Amino acid sequence: MNKNLLLVLVLLLSVSLFGCTNESNEAQPIKEAEHSQQTDEADKEAVASLVESFGSKLQNLSLQAPQDILNKSIQENYSDYVSPALLAEWLSDPQNVPGRTGSSPWPDRIEILTINKLLENTYEVQGEIIEISSMESVSGGVAAKRPITLEVKKVENRWLIDAVTLGAYQENNTIVYKNTEYGFNFSLPKSWQGYSILTDTWEGFAVEGSQGDDQTGPQISIRHPQWTSQNQRQDIPIMIFSLAQWESLQREQFHIGAAPVGPSELGRNTRYVFALPARYNYAFPTGYEEVVNILKSDPLQAIDDKQMDKL
Repeated sequence: MNKNLLLVLVLLLSVSLFGCTNESNEAQPIKEAEHSQQTDEADKEAVASLVESFGSKLQNLSLQAPQDILNKSIQENYSDYVSPALLAEWLSDPQNVPGRTGSSPWPDRIEILTINKLLENTYEVQGEIIEISSMESVSGGVAAKRPITLEVKKVENRWLIDAVTLGAYQENNTIVYKNTEYGFNFSLPKSWQGYSILTDTWEGFAVEGSQGDDQTGPQISIRHPQWTSQNQRQDIPIMIFSLAQWESLQREQFHIGAAPVGPSELGRNTRYVFALPARYNYAFPTGYEEVVNILKSDPLQAIDDKQMDKL
């Protein structure tokens, strides 16, 4: 074989092998980073699950019980969730143990705000203990909140809570209307306690020359407890559209009322769009300014199907 040709072949083979090695070396850190990210996400899910499960046990622990009964309750309810060191600390000094301080309200759950990685196999969870009474258990809302910080570590291949810091109780000035039929919550000022719910139907009419049809759907109005026939106050009306209806409305295939603008979206889930009617306060009844301010705070929280299953 010609020596020059042989030299060219050797050079080509070397370049090819060098390129493959380079690609392999460059891909390795990317794969390691992806694996690390996946591991962190899995760890955060496990930590969140642990904290939420621990939060569901808080109402079982009466802090007013005699010392022997309290210690037994701490072991029965918390030993699967906290480290042996923290359990021993709580048994010797239960002053900072989270639990039920009275018959009502009681701790219902821990709502997680943030999860941050501190060290390898150590996470800090910032959250709130949500307390409710019999009133909130029926009509929704929160009776009180208490900040809680938890340090979660992996101990012998198990995630366990290793430290807990409790904050001061926070006054809650809101109540929540929960609608489980369509899937949304609506936050209201405490002054709306005792509100009533009215149901109605909205109507839409096909636009001439479009491909649309007449449409109807449910409308829910939240009414202030001080509303009377003699002194009528501003309601909070919420129109409910299927996703297909809302898309048709945006395409101007039908219209609602004589207003030149349509309803404004308040929120949506996987099945419905929730909207405020145009000119809902055209008569400026008593309390319309308050309703305007309520709506500025984005009070409607749509609930997805997974959350609905938990209600």
